[in-house]
Amino acid sequence: MNKVIGFTAILGLSLVSGVNALGNASSSTAATQAVADPARPESDTSRDADRKPAQSLEFAGIKSGDKVADYVASGGYFTRLFASIVGATGHVYAIEPTPFFKFEPFVKDVVGLQRYAVAHPNVTVTTAAALEGLKFPEKLDLFWISRNYHDLHDEFMGPVDIAAFNKAVYRALKPGGVYVILDHSAAAGAPANVTETLHRIASSTVRREVEAAGFTFDAESSILANPADPHTVAVFDKTIRDKTDQFILKFRKPTR
Repeated sequence: MNKVIGFTAILGLSLVSGVNALGNASSSTAATQAVADPARPESDTSRDADRKPAQSLEFAGIKSGDKVADYVASGGYFTRLFASIVGATGHVYAIEPTPFFKFEPFVKDVVGLQRYAVAHPNVTVTTAAALEGLKFPEKLDLFWISRNYHDLHDEFMGPVDIAAFNKAVYRALKPGGVYVILDHSAAAGAPANVTETLHRIASSTVRREVEAAGFTFDAESSILANPADPHTVAVFDKTIRDKTDQFILKFRKPTR
């Protein structure tokens, strides 16, 4: 009898492992196919070498049917990839915070994304104040913010009440939902105003702020790491632009 139970347990574990492996493979395949879509504009594909989108999306674990928020979507580089993966049964909420509209290139990018959304019913583009944009008609599977979490600390954004922001993200997600933050790394011990001066933030600062809202840390990816980045110049400096040292952190809302 014990041998039967043991065999059953082993078989069960094997099946679970197989399902997980299949799920990971499916996520990887979906991300690769989305990136390879010939319909993607050249303005997006020309950035792929630096942004490594397939690996980033696989790390996030996005899948068909997911409900996703892309915060500060701008021109929709990731929005379009998300829309391709989630499909007709999923939805992408592209959030464009109003403080960013002071930047003319941002305005042009948003107009382009709005045109895209007209032809893609699984995408909604919303313009709203920083915290108002965190209200959704359904619970989310994934909340994504790329290269803009540091901006929440800056004067042009208010600055945003970070604790309130992360708590709002927490409420917006389903139990087990994922919160992914990709940003430019700041040097260890950098002053708080490094978000303003160099447009960077320390991953340790992000972890502290997000975990304070109730999230559990899930994983960190180093696929965008660049140890050659001196961390002493602004991310727009021509010597480092698009080559900065970046981190990707994944947090999860507890299931109970």
